[in-house]
Amino acid sequence: MVLLFWISLFVVIYTYVGYGILLYCMVKIKEFFRPTAKDCYYSYNELPSVTLLIAAYNEEDFIEEKIRNSLALEYPPYKLHLMIVTDGSSDRTPLLVSQYGEISHFYQPERRGKIAAVNRVMPFVKTPIVIYTDANTLLNKEAVVNLVRHFKNPRVGAVAGEKRIRHQEKDTASGAGEGIYWKYESALKQWDATLYTVVGAAGELFAIRTQLHREIPSDTIIEDFYTTLSIAQEGYKVAYEPQAYALEGPSASVKEELKRKIRIAAGGIQAIVRLKSLLNIFRYGLLSFQYISHRVLRWTITPFALVALFLSSSFLALEGHFFYQMILMGQILFYSMAGVGYLLEAKHIKMKIFFVPYYFFIMNYAVLAGLIRYVRGSQSVVWERAKRA
Repeated sequence: MVLLFWISLFVVIYTYVGYGILLYCMVKIKEFFRPTAKDCYYSYNELPSVTLLIAAYNEEDFIEEKIRNSLALEYPPYKLHLMIVTDGSSDRTPLLVSQYGEISHFYQPERRGKIAAVNRVMPFVKTPIVIYTDANTLLNKEAVVNLVRHFKNPRVGAVAGEKRIRHQEKDTASGAGEGIYWKYESALKQWDATLYTVVGAAGELFAIRTQLHREIPSDTIIEDFYTTLSIAQEGYKVAYEPQAYALEGPSASVKEELKRKIRIAAGGIQAIVRLKSLLNIFRYGLLSFQYISHRVLRWTITPFALVALFLSSSFLALEGHFFYQMILMGQILFYSMAGVGYLLEAKHIKMKIFFVPYYFFIMNYAVLAGLIRYVRGSQSVVWERAKRA
């Protein structure tokens, strides 16, 4: 039982805190012994032609704002091509998009999911770079320039933008937790990229070399993660650009955020199975280390380690060991705060000190629920959109 306790404690601490600390130290050591060479970027006049690809499903309330935002991006107009695919939309989204003559619009009534829609239109992309962005996000004006400039380096196969959560005056539990989570994720991605490569981009905003696009199975749940990690597997670097960001509102509630998290967890487990060769650290070295530390542990072992930690510390605390009693009390306090966060969420009361433990609990519950969905084969590839605040 003592061994189970210490293994569980190590896994939990390493996953959520330890890897970040270790990664930061490794980056500093690398910079000390091998100072980072100055990045070589395209000048404005050298920028290549780019396709901005948006997959939109029933986005009539937001699509015109997205189009206006896209057309206002700072990039040579004759080099920026806007492509929108609205497959399966049953509202006014296709009609609204068709009113903009400068946009290449693709539509078919059958709804087969986002990746099927993207696979269908990729043969029509004629530019060397393609940028994917979600229909319900807004990009900063310099986003495309800042993403594309990295591709002057031939080792760069993809570039991940940053996802930012729009601040609400009165954040819900989902808003408070989601915002903090993505700030920490952004820091990890920045350090990952500095050390070697980003391990998986967020679908809100990322770019790839068009020649590296591979048609992936249409039942792939999180195609953004799978696509960019596959590019890294081929030996290319996935760069990170924090000055290219997609701004998105927080989920309307924890219930809505939970839908998204469960889908991502199921997709993460699917990706781990399909990319199992990446677990071979003797073959992929640093990439495998980053992948396992940053992604695999969160989606597989760590939620079970949390359960094992609570059970083992409870058993050892009953034997009268003061240290284990303190660890147990700390866990009880943390989960009690999560319970209070749940009650406050129901009453729409804002206290972030309780919302963050609640969000942490929801994240790990979502992994367990996602695992069950994956094993049962019940996670649909068709978009299961979470309502945004």
